[in-house]
Amino acid sequence: MGRNKSEQTPGGLTYETAGVDSAAKERAMTRLTGWIERSFALRSGLGAVKLPLGYFANVIDLGNGQGLALSTDGVGTKILVAQLLGKYDTLGIDCVAMNVNDVLCVGAEPLAMLDYVAVERPDAELLEALARGLYRGAELAGVSIPGGEIAQVKEMIRGVRDGYACDLVGTCVGTVALDRILTGKEVRAGDAIVGLRSSGVHSNGLTLARRVFFDRLGWAADRQVAELGRSIGEELLEPTRIYVKPVLRMLRAGLKIQALAHITSSGFLNLSRAEAEMGYRLDRLPEPPPIFRLLQAQGGVSDEDMFYTYNMGIGFCVVCDAADATAVEAEARRDGIEAFVIGETFADPRRRVLIPSRRLVGVDDHFQRQ
Repeated sequence: MGRNKSEQTPGGLTYETAGVDSAAKERAMTRLTGWIERSFALRSGLGAVKLPLGYFANVIDLGNGQGLALSTDGVGTKILVAQLLGKYDTLGIDCVAMNVNDVLCVGAEPLAMLDYVAVERPDAELLEALARGLYRGAELAGVSIPGGEIAQVKEMIRGVRDGYACDLVGTCVGTVALDRILTGKEVRAGDAIVGLRSSGVHSNGLTLARRVFFDRLGWAADRQVAELGRSIGEELLEPTRIYVKPVLRMLRAGLKIQALAHITSSGFLNLSRAEAEMGYRLDRLPEPPPIFRLLQAQGGVSDEDMFYTYNMGIGFCVVCDAADATAVEAEARRDGIEAFVIGETFADPRRRVLIPSRRLVGVDDHFQRQ
């Protein structure tokens, strides 16, 4: 399950050496998911679970042919970068984005978000800043926030700035007709893969980024970086892009959308979650934004780890009939989002993800050099 380390740059960092053991997580997940999956049998008919675990969101039966899509996620250690800068007003956007983008992947329209905020102490300015971000994210996604929870857990939580330790997690719900759920089962060989630009690192891989810039290089979060045109902290805090509005338009326009993928942790391997036995050849990837080149160079991070940990400039993928690719690109660009055909699908029972320009093959939850 772990990544191939044979090509690791000498002295280079990996996500694992930075402190995130993805392989151990996957081993432990089997203990967790076994019990969670048992709960599926507790409901039939109304409330029945319609999808297996492991897709971007799940769907339960609401009756009358309608389904309720659900997803939950947080913003991870991006919060620690916010503490270093004393800037918290964009974290809420990330929280909304990580959830609504996942709900979108099953073809659902996100409707509402609930938030959970854990704090070291209930600082009024911190909570207001988090709430401003949540509101802005909800505005961009077209959802409401009908409730949430705040917990004071001083003994359980710590950060890098005394009194400002916090965690932020959300849960999103949406609706989708049961006969319109997207799981990628209709993907065919020769379908186009349209990549929608990310705004930066989004909300994944911040542990590795912090190790490179703040620990290894000793940079302050407010250090100005010429390649980025702003401080390193501001770059890492750039909010996760929300793709709801253009993708909903694509779905409503009757375009032949076969699968949707939110490119988060595991990078382009998220494409292989699609149900069809198809591979994904990404042979037209655009140049990654400067933050990724800088991080790789300064951290000595291998291509295998970069493409496993980060979105590399593409935050969302639309797999569609090749004849509809131009229309998909146009819908994204209406919202100011760059979009490109980055590759195509091919028949492959192993569901491999190929990145020829880097000689990478992704299969079984890791990338290795071809």
